[in-house]
Amino acid sequence: MAQAADDLGYYGVLIPTGRSCEDSWVIASALVPLTERLKYLVAIRPGIISPTVSARMAATLDRLSGGRLLINVVTGGDPDENRGDGSFLDHSERYEVTDEFLKIWRRVLQGEAVDFEGKHLRVQNAKALYPPIQKPYPPLYFGGSSDAAHDLAADQVDVYLTWGEPPAAVAQKLADVRERAARKGRTVKFGIRLHVIVRETSEEAWKAASTLIEHISDETIAAAQKSFSRFDSEGQRRMAALHDGRRDNLEIAPNLWAGVGLVGGGAGTALVGNPQEVAARIKEYADLGIESFIFSGYPHLEEAYRFAELVFPLLPEPYASLAGRGITNLTGPFGEMIANDLPPQAK
Repeated sequence: MAQAADDLGYYGVLIPTGRSCEDSWVIASALVPLTERLKYLVAIRPGIISPTVSARMAATLDRLSGGRLLINVVTGGDPDENRGDGSFLDHSERYEVTDEFLKIWRRVLQGEAVDFEGKHLRVQNAKALYPPIQKPYPPLYFGGSSDAAHDLAADQVDVYLTWGEPPAAVAQKLADVRERAARKGRTVKFGIRLHVIVRETSEEAWKAASTLIEHISDETIAAAQKSFSRFDSEGQRRMAALHDGRRDNLEIAPNLWAGVGLVGGGAGTALVGNPQEVAARIKEYADLGIESFIFSGYPHLEEAYRFAELVFPLLPEPYASLAGRGITNLTGPFGEMIANDLPPQAK
């Protein structure tokens, strides 16, 4: 999958984090020598790991990859998983820890010997002796929908990420973060996380979307939504509100489908349509100020090729020149986790 993304010309890949995934740092470290240009967006977990240790890990992987590391700041929205990882902080406390963590992390990677004492974190003479390649440090990506998240994004990160809500809702979130950042004398870039289902015709695309959920029972959907209700993530709440656990009326905006979120946590929407429709929706988000698009599809490998072949020619350069390469069958065995808890089973 990584080699295909590298060959096709994708800028980078987001490696998921959490107990439903393999460890993102180990995966990225294993894949770096097998790829040439591909960047890796890898999670750091404030409250789970020391900021100094995390900074040294980031510096090491940035050097080993030749400057191909991107950092995904994850506060953690599943209290059950957080407790399993040793964190018993509530929502507001997690953001307090993340704020303190990044203040230490950023200074350490800029070569400082850091003394810091906050409400949650304390370090003395914290340092990383081997610096990262990227200056001042690998770019920080972060997503969140609460007021605390918007404050953190405005104050400390480089790229604010939103999940794929309808354009009007995304515009409101971006405007809020942009305004908060301006008050601090900063500018923030923006990105969006979406699935994508593109086919040569619109009819084929919508049929493929329906096929994704046709074998999922109403009981499974209800169980997944009950599991998600324990999350204290504002973003997850907003995702759930887009479909309200129902199969009907899943096209919540033109070519924007909320079916993924019926059983999948996190990004729960997909762009669905023919290449021209998908490209038009991408442009619609880009016109709002979105610069980074983090897409995925099922299965990952085949959909990466399909998107490159069908949509790249309709995008600005360099992507318009990267289409038309062959498909290799490298699909993985696991599928998508249900409700962040249960592996899927074959029928």
